Amino acid sequence: MMPLTLAEAGEENMIRKIGGKREVKTHLENLGFVVGGAVTVINAIGGNVIVNVKNSRIAVSKEMAQKIMV
Repeated sequence: MMPLTLAEAGEENMIRKIGGKREVKTHLENLGFVVGGAVTVINAIGGNVIVNVKNSRIAVSKEMAQKIMV
């Protein structure tokens, strides 16, 4: 397992675990980050990570991305 920040751009990964406080987990789940779901890193700009999850492009901060384990 590794944090989403270390995933290669263009490579599809499966979300294995979401860390952090309950509010953080709920926020990420609402955005579509669920354990067992697919996530693809599109780009990383200035620490922020742009991902494709459930056919939506979403930008998450580096801090949030480090809580998503793939």
